[in-house]
Amino acid sequence: MPMQSQHETPAAARLSALRNRIDAAARGRAVELLAVSKTQPAEAVAALAASGQRAFGENYVQEAAAKIEALRRLDLRWHLIGHLQSNKAAQAAPLFDCIESVDRAKLLPLLDAARAASGRGPLDILLQVNIDDEASKSGCAPADLPALAEAAARCPNLSLRGLMSIPAPVADLDMRRRSFAALHDLFEQLREQHPQIDTLSMGMSEDFELAIAEGATRVRVGSALFGPRGAGNRESGMENR
Repeated sequence: MPMQSQHETPAAARLSALRNRIDAAARGRAVELLAVSKTQPAEAVAALAASGQRAFGENYVQEAAAKIEALRRLDLRWHLIGHLQSNKAAQAAPLFDCIESVDRAKLLPLLDAARAASGRGPLDILLQVNIDDEASKSGCAPADLPALAEAAARCPNLSLRGLMSIPAPVADLDMRRRSFAALHDLFEQLREQHPQIDTLSMGMSEDFELAIAEGATRVRVGSALFGPRGAGNRESGMENR
């Protein structure tokens, strides 16, 4: 990690080091960094924002709503990356700039109607794919993706932008690479029918460089920016780190 300059804050130093790693892995491609700010206080988000980070990811609608209101003056972009319950869709649609965890058709009309009522422009969405068929993970099955994408494309207040996934956290990096490659194949197939899609969100703190090598255009990083979460934290598991 580069040496911290005399006037550089710890948040700025972590962000700079992470962006250097992303740039090295991307080899000239544009790869967006989404800072996973779930469980982090608004002050920690503001510190990263002061260093130039603009996009933040949250898992819970209620937690995000409080931060969005507290930091409204900073004009940040907010993404929902956690599982979205149907009864939270009406609240989530006006709050977020992007919902990355759309995994079933039932959510689409709820999000579409709530976004229309909000008066904001179309809501960016990503379709979450359960690429490794894990029983504990959210996401649609790969075989169900074409129908879900067609349904999303018919919603005038939603803008289908691409795919998101959280591969199984296996130690074997070759297996994880195959999961990233499989998601990239689905992304390319989907783009044949929906040429406007441009976002492949995959890769987290411990594997984002591998994901970038397999075609990620957005990586979701939390602990490498904010530090590890405590062992007793309710969200200390793998999902969206």
